[in-house]
Amino acid sequence: MNDFATTAQAFVEMAHRIVWCSAATVDAKGRPRSRVLHPIWRFSGERLEGFIGTGPTKVKRAHLEASPFVSLNYWDPSQDTCVAECAASWAFDDETCTEIWNAYKEAPPPVGYDPAMIPVWEQPTDESFAVLRLEPWRLRVFPGSVLMGQGGDVLTWQAR
Repeated sequence: MNDFATTAQAFVEMAHRIVWCSAATVDAKGRPRSRVLHPIWRFSGERLEGFIGTGPTKVKRAHLEASPFVSLNYWDPSQDTCVAECAASWAFDDETCTEIWNAYKEAPPPVGYDPAMIPVWEQPTDESFAVLRLEPWRLRVFPGSVLMGQGGDVLTWQAR
């Protein structure tokens, strides 16, 4: 296992370069379901938090009520992959929704974008927009160069 700060920083760098990830949740019967989502991450040097501006659909809400965890897997054609296993919770309050909406608008590309471009969202306080807050308990960063025999380090961190 590697130290948290090193792994978290490498994770954010790779995740923000790749941008889109497969996100998996589990329903009340233990069946997985995945979808593609666009998280934004904040690392303070001590704490890592992720946020996803998303529609709080019945399926997503039911899955997170059954099991409040999400697995996020990023991949790109160079075979770089990184994974975050997270506790997940909804934020519906106007303050959080506005903060994360603006974080997306203000972030540089490729992470940044204007959420208003999504046809069902006009503003952060719309009922169709919510924030999924992510608190990782496990991170893995696997550079494709390792697979290609070109060196690099696989980094893994897990909360105690």
